[in-house]
Amino acid sequence: MKPAPFAYHRAHSVSEAVALLAELGDEAKILAGGLSLVPMMNFRLARPSALIDVTRVEGLSYLRADPDGLHIGALATHRAVETSRDAAVRTAYGVLPRSARWIGHYPIRSRGTFGGSIAHADPASEWCLLAVLLDAQVVLTGPAGHREVPAAEFFQGYYTTAASPDEMITEVWFPRPEPHAVLTEFAPRQGDFAVVAVAVSVDVDDGVCRSGRVVLGGVGPQPVQVETRTLAGQPAGPGTWQAMGEQAASQIDPPDDTHGTSEYRRRLTATLVSRALAEAAERSGDTT
Repeated sequence: MKPAPFAYHRAHSVSEAVALLAELGDEAKILAGGLSLVPMMNFRLARPSALIDVTRVEGLSYLRADPDGLHIGALATHRAVETSRDAAVRTAYGVLPRSARWIGHYPIRSRGTFGGSIAHADPASEWCLLAVLLDAQVVLTGPAGHREVPAAEFFQGYYTTAASPDEMITEVWFPRPEPHAVLTEFAPRQGDFAVVAVAVSVDVDDGVCRSGRVVLGGVGPQPVQVETRTLAGQPAGPGTWQAMGEQAASQIDPPDDTHGTSEYRRRLTATLVSRALAEAAERSGDTT
């Protein structure tokens, strides 16, 4: 199908884009990479009255590791994250470049943007899961200026976020390094959206698990943070990871759809959580 009629505007600065959003109203949408929005428009699942093209806005395509964390500009592409050679990025935030390979295919990673993925808020999105896992702050710019929203509060449901209609994402800030974090997922074919995705981190000391975090995608309307307090004090070994996988599966009520039943997703969750925790512990170099 073809999209419904819409007006097209090109913004050359953040202030111009924000002014257009305020002027055009709730039905206007930001166009960056367009890899999510345009297909939805072609199927008429989305019918924006106007598109505001921000691809020519300068100064939003960056990865910058500072003492206060990693800053990723909204227009940085998935491929830019994947191929970053910045030692600080690849060491302290290496889960981001490693996870980019799960995103679609090469043309998608070359065109799609980090901020666009966060704004789209697909519950199986790799960047959305990692934003929650790593306590990222989503930086929004609107008529009143800048504000930061914790990723855990930003995602509010299927394709729904805390951004106001007159705000655009300008940056995602990761304040907390997590060198041993892992993301893994299962999809029917390479490049498809995940049936279940799992992002984890674990703190292991002298063969004992001190703490851990687990965030799930594809099992609900937004990324799901799993209760993991039982990990503390457990031996960092297969039995602990398997038990945590089963516990994670027991905390969710995923939907049935053409890709699998709710029970299938729970079993897949248990397996992927166990595998991801084992890999994260191995990366830390401290297991029993």
